[in-house]
Amino acid sequence: MSAAPPEDTGADVALEDVRRSFGATRALKGVSLAVGRGEVYGLVGPDGAGKTTAIRLMAGLLRPDGGQVRMLGENPANPRSTVREGLGLVPQRNTLYGDLSVDENLHFFSRLFGLSREDFTQRRERLLDITRLGRFTERRADALSGGMYKKLALACALLHRPRVLLLDEPTNGVDPVSRRELWELLYTLVHDGMTLVVSTPYMDEAARCHRVGLLYAGELIAEGDPRALAREHGAAASNFEAVFLALVEKRTGGRAA
Repeated sequence: MSAAPPEDTGADVALEDVRRSFGATRALKGVSLAVGRGEVYGLVGPDGAGKTTAIRLMAGLLRPDGGQVRMLGENPANPRSTVREGLGLVPQRNTLYGDLSVDENLHFFSRLFGLSREDFTQRRERLLDITRLGRFTERRADALSGGMYKKLALACALLHRPRVLLLDEPTNGVDPVSRRELWELLYTLVHDGMTLVVSTPYMDEAARCHRVGLLYAGELIAEGDPRALAREHGAAASNFEAVFLALVEKRTGGRAA
């Protein structure tokens, strides 16, 4: 399943020659990319490629050592910016309160976002419907399956109706059926006009995106329409492992970085 590519309406997210190090480790080495309105952009690469660092920079949780990060036209790390009002984030690590129920977590995050009771009631019903969590509102978060937990985390991030949603490996650790359901849910959000940046180590998920950026050892080694990249490297549209390995071999001369 894949969504039709959006019209080019300008960049909601942009990185320009962004560099970031942690001590001697160079996590990002001059990465540039732009994500258009209503686009599903996939940051695809193995563990340690720099995907989480890029997501955290986009969210304003980190500052770059060099280059520029723009989110909805602003610097997301500027405490005076209004970016957070239009930004949703689903981190890779568990962020919910395990001893709270599904409903209690939703209530808690609605208070953080300052939602009125009327807005919360309307949005709660919509989110419980599209995530299919309506039958589990009294279940504790730590008693949910992996896929249900990720859906709840997504619902909490969507309560304030962000314009841009950042997801750091949202399908990591969930079963194949839940992975498919999560992607179907993401397509629903794009249909409603949201911009998505999704990081993933799963090469098969690249084909689900409008465009992908292939990250390896902190560098963007290829970017573009996943089907076009596959054709360029003589691979089936769904076989992005072959595409990625060919690009890594070309970049490193067959040696690991």
